[in-house]
Amino acid sequence: MRKHIVTLIFTVVLLIGGTTESFAASSSYKVQKGDTLYKIATTHKVSVNELKKWNDMKSNVIKPGQQLKIVKSDNKMKSKEAKKKIAKTPSRSDDDNVVKEITVNASAYTAYCNGCSGITSTGINLKRNPDAKVIAVDPTVIPLGTKVYVEGYGYAIAGDIGSAIKGNKIDLFFPTKAEAYKWGRKNVKIKILK
Repeated sequence: MRKHIVTLIFTVVLLIGGTTESFAASSSYKVQKGDTLYKIATTHKVSVNELKKWNDMKSNVIKPGQQLKIVKSDNKMKSKEAKKKIAKTPSRSDDDNVVKEITVNASAYTAYCNGCSGITSTGINLKRNPDAKVIAVDPTVIPLGTKVYVEGYGYAIAGDIGSAIKGNKIDLFFPTKAEAYKWGRKNVKIKILK
């Protein structure tokens, strides 16, 4: 009897002690009126592409009441915390996990241009977020949701598209027309980040 109790206690200790691995936890989120994929992704600290992948979505269209699956991983959270501790300096590309570097022709736009709604194709409301660093891209060159570093502009996200943005062209968001005019149009290097 005593031998069985010792064996049972030993087994329980092994089971509890052996659960130190990180497992992905899945939860769901009910889409509210006014939500965008970008807003939901930012709130849950995941990417728009991950949300679309987990929910088998082909577009960025969501509807109030829709249930979205959100996957959280302890390992992912720990790696994000570790990355936050590393100071990002534009001149230190080795910390940025640069996937590719290309030269592009960069123009500028605002949320208040003629015919603009102020909401990007990925759902970012630029009028409510004037400090957002967003670029419009040709998604066949730079996929939407990609993090980038643009020479002279800084870190940004590829969050919009434009009818004139084809090939190696990008359009940088600025909160005011004066800043957009000041930027003008120029060739710059862009680092596509992992």
